[in-house]
Amino acid sequence: MRSYLYVPGDAPAKLDKALDRGADALIVDLEDAVPLAGKARARAIVAAWLSDLPAAGPAGPAPGPAVWVRVNPGPAGFDDVRAVVGPRLAGICLAKAGSAAEVAALGTVLAAAEEERGLPVGAVPVVPLLETATAVLDAAQIARAPRVARLQIGEADLRAELGVTLGPDERELLFVRSQVVLASAAAGIAAPVASVSTDYRDLPALRASTAAFRRLGFVGRACIHPAQIPVVNEVFTPSPVEIAVAADLVERFDAAVSSGAGVLVGADGRMVDAAVVRAARRVLDLAGATADPR
Repeated sequence: MRSYLYVPGDAPAKLDKALDRGADALIVDLEDAVPLAGKARARAIVAAWLSDLPAAGPAGPAPGPAVWVRVNPGPAGFDDVRAVVGPRLAGICLAKAGSAAEVAALGTVLAAAEEERGLPVGAVPVVPLLETATAVLDAAQIARAPRVARLQIGEADLRAELGVTLGPDERELLFVRSQVVLASAAAGIAAPVASVSTDYRDLPALRASTAAFRRLGFVGRACIHPAQIPVVNEVFTPSPVEIAVAADLVERFDAAVSSGAGVLVGADGRMVDAAVVRAARRVLDLAGATADPR
């Protein structure tokens, strides 16, 4: 999945339109996008909307983007989970996840909801959103919590807490972003998805920052506006040249290993070993995933 489009959970018309915006996944928001007085109504809207979506069939996965739901932290999030768990739910994004214990507590509620709906226990993955300094510093522990599929940073809240103002190259959050990539790799979970850019009109800036995220090890990005989706999808889709170079490198390295060699000299004159080839294989994996992201 390259692009994750946020959609407010209290707007049925927007939910329907979001299915055709070109995003690989949706994040239906029951947290910040919904006022406190409207939480119960939004919960009911999302539950009904999910139940009406086409389910997966014998020929393959369900049509359209994968649907995640961002739930509130604490007891309100437990109510969210009980309402939305079902066969069409791809996973849960836990807003303002503060600790591994909070993720585990949500997992207990998820297990009960899965049993009630006839789903295998453990079927619904969780993506904790790290939105505080404490959460970022505890990223390694949170990444190892049960059900965690990947991590995501909530940079707007985090910047407010830290008093950070981003410059043109966004270096002010480089440590935070790298910390989350490292924690994900150490825990053996999927690489993280980058946070949103709130300026949906400046697409050149979005492209530059998204490319920087990819270089850091992120594999997708959240979006707040449909105009951002094509840029994000393009950046996280390997180009034909990248794919060709990676495929050639892997093929020649495998041939060298078969002949008894552990390294070879690449077409550009650089030494190629197993570590270099791992990066090439990652490009091919990403190319295979984005060829049919749904």
